[in-house]
Amino acid sequence: MSGNHVVVVGGGIVGCTTAMLLRQQGWQVTVVERNVIAAQTSGEASWAGAGIIFPLLPWFYQDAVNALAMEGAGLYPALADQLHRETGIDPECIRSGMMIQPPFDLEAALAWCSANRVQADLNGEDLWLPEVLQVRNPRLLQALKAWLIQHQVSLKEQTQLMPLPEPEFGEQGVLKRWQTTSGETLEADIFIVTSGAWSFDLLKQTALSLEIKPMRGQMLLYQLSQPVLDHIIYRDGFYMVPRKDGYLLAGSTLEDVGFDTGVTEAMRVEMQAKAEAILPQLKNAPVVKHWSGLRPGTPHNIPTIGQHPHISNLYLNTGHFRYGVTMAPASAKRLVALVS
Repeated sequence: MSGNHVVVVGGGIVGCTTAMLLRQQGWQVTVVERNVIAAQTSGEASWAGAGIIFPLLPWFYQDAVNALAMEGAGLYPALADQLHRETGIDPECIRSGMMIQPPFDLEAALAWCSANRVQADLNGEDLWLPEVLQVRNPRLLQALKAWLIQHQVSLKEQTQLMPLPEPEFGEQGVLKRWQTTSGETLEADIFIVTSGAWSFDLLKQTALSLEIKPMRGQMLLYQLSQPVLDHIIYRDGFYMVPRKDGYLLAGSTLEDVGFDTGVTEAMRVEMQAKAEAILPQLKNAPVVKHWSGLRPGTPHNIPTIGQHPHISNLYLNTGHFRYGVTMAPASAKRLVALVS
């Protein structure tokens, strides 16, 4: 397949894992990214998230969401190990475990964990899930980028594509070329859209039923002189994630504000109050960073992974909402199987 060229549109974790699998199968791959891959760019969900490799409260989700998330979680240790060995960059895939605190449906939680063979233990009123992984998103992206460069994947950064217009199609429903906003023409045998929250904007004239919209999530970062937490804590839509080097993430909000990547003082105060309620040691602790990312919101957290219904060489791997990082290895595997 070495002569076949694929353009992957979007350089987040989903796009980079898709490009990695394609390259491993012998495809010539180009990744097109509107910003810089692995840069801490405002709005990008891939680096902005907490990296919890688990579907939080899976008993609330449809089976399809949990199946993809749990498959992705199972692939992470091997993926992180390969990236670390081959690039020298450690994505910090750690089995830190997660403590879920009330309120939550304990009966439903225990039933789901039992049915899906997920270890779960009661700690008073809390539910302890010792097998839950976390990964450090920015380091994962840096490792993926380094791997792609090592394996001759072409990266076209700071390159934005025009929304795909109807006249660009060939006679047989084949996408011949795609124009950038700077006037460059990109040609390929296969195009794959992995653009997260921006996917609908690119495809709005050709995929009217694609239900993806940006949902902003704001996060806080603490740095403490002494560790106060060694596992993930989740309480009522809010989570805290400790890192190996002493940093502590707290978040996240879920806001329907379009493509606004700003942060607000009101949400900062609200998140600090929630963090301090969980860990009183954080009272008066300085917040070293406050940022936001735009998740690709979809009904019921269900992504779109597959071939475009009318354009034979256009595929989508997008709309993962809160679980793009968790699902990335599994959704890339499924998409690449379809393309191949």
